[in-house]
Amino acid sequence: MIDAFDIVVVGAGAAGLTAAAVAAAAEQRVLLLEHTSYVGGTTAISGGMVWVPVNHKMAAAGQADSLDAARAYLQHTVPPDDDAAVLDAFVMQGDDAIRHLEAHTALRLRPVMPYPDYYPELPGASAGGRVLEALPFDGRLLGAEFKRLRAPLPEFTLFGGMMVHRSDLPHLRRASASPAAAWHTARLLTRHARERMHAPRGTTLQLGNALAGWLFKSVLDLGVTLRTGARTVQLLHEHGRVQGVVVAGEGGAPQRIVARKAVVLASGGVSHDAVLRARHVPAAVGTLSAAVASGAPNSGAALALEVGATLSRGTTRQGLWTPASTFTRRDGSRGVFPHTVTDRGKPGLIAVDARGRRFVNEALSYHEFVKAQLKTDAIPAYLVCDQRFLWRYGLGCVKPFAWSVQHWVESGYLRRAHTIAELAAAIGVPARELQDTVAQYNDGARRGVDAQFARGSDRYQRHLGDRDHQPNPCVAPIERAPFHAVEVRPADLGMAAGLVTDASARVLDAERRPIAGLYACGNDMQSVMNGAYPGPGITLGPALVFGVIAARHAAND
Repeated sequence: MIDAFDIVVVGAGAAGLTAAAVAAAAEQRVLLLEHTSYVGGTTAISGGMVWVPVNHKMAAAGQADSLDAARAYLQHTVPPDDDAAVLDAFVMQGDDAIRHLEAHTALRLRPVMPYPDYYPELPGASAGGRVLEALPFDGRLLGAEFKRLRAPLPEFTLFGGMMVHRSDLPHLRRASASPAAAWHTARLLTRHARERMHAPRGTTLQLGNALAGWLFKSVLDLGVTLRTGARTVQLLHEHGRVQGVVVAGEGGAPQRIVARKAVVLASGGVSHDAVLRARHVPAAVGTLSAAVASGAPNSGAALALEVGATLSRGTTRQGLWTPASTFTRRDGSRGVFPHTVTDRGKPGLIAVDARGRRFVNEALSYHEFVKAQLKTDAIPAYLVCDQRFLWRYGLGCVKPFAWSVQHWVESGYLRRAHTIAELAAAIGVPARELQDTVAQYNDGARRGVDAQFARGSDRYQRHLGDRDHQPNPCVAPIERAPFHAVEVRPADLGMAAGLVTDASARVLDAERRPIAGLYACGNDMQSVMNGAYPGPGITLGPALVFGVIAARHAAND
């Protein structure tokens, strides 16, 4: 017997969950397929920011925006593309999609303020930001299904699975100096202790895990049929239309599933598709990715190519980058730590190349940091700090306020030395160069000045810094031994390369004609930002918006 649904969605990250929930809310019979055992994809381990310009929630919070400003900013940050209609659809329909999600699903969003755009000096940039995030989510609302929600990276949690919000971090840093901060910290710890009595990890979910939790609850509430561990191996393409999928069942036996109206691809993109990824990134980048690997033998893009779809062209501007460090967990699993916002912009850290020289303003966005690595051949690079920095802010996997870092030193992840010259030897850079680099940096840093790169010179950089540190929240000297370093290399947070679609998220063929019955959203869809990264959440914003667009269009097809 062949199963039949109205709409089949492949992939249970933010885009797939959104498409499935919206289609089900439109009274469609929906099947959601996920190759892994967990729901949430990369969203569940992310910061969970959703960049949507001209949204009503920011306006209600007093942050003015306009279509003219948003378009001006994107015009100055996003390279031109063959079809401007897709980006324009995102701008024009973004707020409507957010309203639709909150009206028809359990998802609840709030503004993140302030969180400046990444290029605050450009025309149209927003000082307060255009970012939304999910409200904290109580994992207990999922009941027994909570175990199927992908957990956050353990390196981003405390005390055995306690998630903290960005706003909690200043309180944690000041807990020993401020009664108010100590009280705030005590409340967090008490709540977590109560939660751990009944769950294997904290159930107060924040950031991307909260976003995934709300969307997971939505598909459950709306009656979506969910199959995890389901390996989609083929699209059924007959009579000029995609009419379903083939899923490998238990023992590898294939099962045909009919999609009466559409198949929506939202399987995470080509980050882990070795063949397709190699077409779209410089060789120097390698294969490191901070995106969740589905483990599927074929990406959604590869499946679509078999039925005539087209993929982004060229090798330039096709990654959405972050510097990342790699490590081995105590259980033997390999970890990738994305150095997005937790350490690089804080005062008392520099990045150096193999010559022991700085090559970038460390407080720039993670995407710009990697672009500088590629431009200057700074692969690998090393983040260098002193003991004071390590204690206060941590460094990569090494969490702040750690009484012992011996495990990280013995594993080779954290390089430690009593002098800068010894640290240079530990990371394999010229000692004299590193000593001169640190001395030059310290000379200005003692006055809060970065003469070489003007670090801390705009509101975005200062936002990443430590507001309690003055006069420059991004600059402090490196002078208290022992000294530390971590190696970082380029990694993608998701690929900009993806399936070419129209403004309705329909996948296009080589003649730019829609392939009937086939849609793509999330990272399976070519990024509307065309390889640019103008603000926090420029993957999740379009993922939600085009998840809504794809589902509504398919339901009415």
